[in-house]
Amino acid sequence: MNTIVKGEASSRVSSRRRFLATTATLSAGTVALLAGNSALAQAGQGMAGNTAADVGILNVALGLEHEAINAYQLGASSGLLQKPVLDIAVSFQSHHKAHRDALIATIQKLGGKPVEEKKLDDYAKALNAGALKNQADVLDLAARLELGATNAYLGVIPSFKDTALAKVAARLAADETMHWSILANALGRPLPAMALSFGA
Repeated sequence: MNTIVKGEASSRVSSRRRFLATTATLSAGTVALLAGNSALAQAGQGMAGNTAADVGILNVALGLEHEAINAYQLGASSGLLQKPVLDIAVSFQSHHKAHRDALIATIQKLGGKPVEEKKLDDYAKALNAGALKNQADVLDLAARLELGATNAYLGVIPSFKDTALAKVAARLAADETMHWSILANALGRPLPAMALSFGA
């Protein structure tokens, strides 16, 4: 794997980890909206906290989801993925689109403006897509990102005082772990031999 690609992957994992470290400040109402529970959000309005700060945090998450969606788009349109693997990439992209849609809906309900998606070419440059030469390169990059995201979500769960937010993070970690496992299998890599391999 190209060292530039490795560096970019490490940078994105660090960005996601920094974002997750700040989500513990989300208000109870925002957490309820993100989880799709409008009634609970209305009940928690008295404890709402700083809505502008919540919108800012959610927009960072939305930016990361835009990047993930476009990363999978670049892989899918590269011509490097064979049909069964291509189907998996499109499926994973749909999961990130669902995350995006939930974030957009929450930001709008809070009266904020969702951060806009960049052009595909911008993501291609940021992800150094030109360095990806074959299917294994694409899958290796995706697997690194998914594993980094898994560990970031799991690592931040204990810091949440709000159990609803911890649950949202755990559900996201479950998605990312599933993605990593399938990508590792497609690369012919063995599953972890030890128990409690994730989030350490």
